[in-house]
Amino acid sequence: MPETQLPDPRRWRALAFIALAQLMVVLDATIVNIALPSAQADLGISDANRQWVITAYALAFGSLLLLGGRIADMWGRKNTFLTGLIGFAAASALGGAAVNEALMFASRALQGVFGALLAPAALSLLAVMFTDGKERAKAFGIFGAIAGGGAALGLILGGILTEYLDWRWVFFVNIPIAAIAFVGAVTAVHEPDGTRNRAPLDLPGTLLGTLGLVALVYGFTRAETEGWSDTGTVSMFVLTGLLLVAFVLVERKVKEPLLPLRVVLERNRGGVYLALGLAVIAMFGLFLFLTYYLQIVKGYSPIRSGVAFLPMVAGMVIGSTQLGARLMTRVPARYLMTPGLLVAAVGMLLLTQMNVDSSYVALLLPAQILLGLGLGTTFMPAMSLATFGVEPRDSGIASAMINTSQQVGGAIGTALLNTIAASATTSYIGAHMGGSTPPELVQLQGMVNGYTTAIWWAVGILVVSAAIAFFFVNATPDTEQAAFDELDGEGEAAPVMIH
Repeated sequence: MPETQLPDPRRWRALAFIALAQLMVVLDATIVNIALPSAQADLGISDANRQWVITAYALAFGSLLLLGGRIADMWGRKNTFLTGLIGFAAASALGGAAVNEALMFASRALQGVFGALLAPAALSLLAVMFTDGKERAKAFGIFGAIAGGGAALGLILGGILTEYLDWRWVFFVNIPIAAIAFVGAVTAVHEPDGTRNRAPLDLPGTLLGTLGLVALVYGFTRAETEGWSDTGTVSMFVLTGLLLVAFVLVERKVKEPLLPLRVVLERNRGGVYLALGLAVIAMFGLFLFLTYYLQIVKGYSPIRSGVAFLPMVAGMVIGSTQLGARLMTRVPARYLMTPGLLVAAVGMLLLTQMNVDSSYVALLLPAQILLGLGLGTTFMPAMSLATFGVEPRDSGIASAMINTSQQVGGAIGTALLNTIAASATTSYIGAHMGGSTPPELVQLQGMVNGYTTAIWWAVGILVVSAAIAFFFVNATPDTEQAAFDELDGEGEAAPVMIH
């Protein structure tokens, strides 16, 4: 047994800067949405091409996360984290200064590339720095709140910056955030020695995995604009299947795979990746519909729409830091995740009752609070279990998998639920137009009918996610801590040393 090493006293300062960087990445997934109409007008981006402001980021980020996680394991999490910060800030500066659509698309793709380095490095740093059960619960409670609430916060910040400054500030705001996180990380973040995986990079697996994820994300984004039966959309899904099957076959045979199958086949980690991916499908669809409902149906301004999401953000923070973090060391994870997802499903169920003149206070407010509390309580143990019992040399790739499940879930949720909503809207308008109801009101009623139809699907998805969490996730606080203690005893996951 090696001598036990004392925890680094700077680990809590390090958490603050790691969390700040993660917030920047999560914010960027939604902050641009609010500013997109203004940016489109300024840069002369066509309606057909505007989707690439979102798609370029999603493609690069979602497809390169596994590679980013492997680089973090191989090169060092701190080095990868700092490089990601510099690159993300530079890409954001390019986006803020863009003078045409080509520069805008390039900046968004570069943000995705460096985000794919930054996100898995951030989570894996926490995995190797916090190994005590109670400290780990607290640290991942904060991280889970950011992961869950950051996307909604992006809608608020995007509205403020667009309305009171300029759309370019949704990019420029990343520069000071990245600078603060970089300076803080240089002084406060120290990863344990002996936790890198210096094996050579699995090039065939990297190529197949990256191309497979590109095809998957692009397939869903194309489905949203071109339809599910479009030849190009179907071709992308067929190509995805072929590439990912080939990826699994390669990973089973190579000596040092990009994604060791032991990472995803462990029931707790596999259950978390699947349950959280499904929950994100519902959550991203909800953000989309509520934003449209508030701005188009209710006539809210961008900033008022953003502020209207605050109860959900508050619920996520409370659910993650006060409920999840306090109970995680006492209650098996399934008894946090399953009720959390069901509470979120109840909140979503309330939103199926929306109509054109629904009251924010009577309907939207309680629904958002339930959604926030439920998802916040779920995200916290899920983030912790993403690296449950994993060897430190695999922590980067395990962290990348939880980010990949969220990113792919977001792409699927936006495309799938938006398609369902659009179809229901078209059917409603076709059936009700021409009667005594004014055409403008029929249009609004059709839109709301589309949203509520899609939200019913989101309710079902959350219930399925809850069932997966209940039947797959069987870790208890004792087994989690024992897994880390066992790795520590083998000299593989020792806490951070005092330097």
